[in-house]
Amino acid sequence: MFFNKQKLRKEHDEKLVSLIKQSKQELDNLQQIEDLVDDFSLDTIAQKKIAESKYFYLFKEARIRKIKLH
Repeated sequence: MFFNKQKLRKEHDEKLVSLIKQSKQELDNLQQIEDLVDDFSLDTIAQKKIAESKYFYLFKEARIRKIKLH
């Protein structure tokens, strides 16, 4: 039951980069909605705050792991 540590790390790093890109896209979409709509609900604001939190958490994790984002 041996595994290659480097290969495993690389796979998880790729997943993390993918998650960062997805969360950034989600955050950008919510920001555009907020900019376009004058009367938006508190639910929209909450969704944006959640998306920001996810993005910054993932970005912080990438910085800790010393992953270079392209």
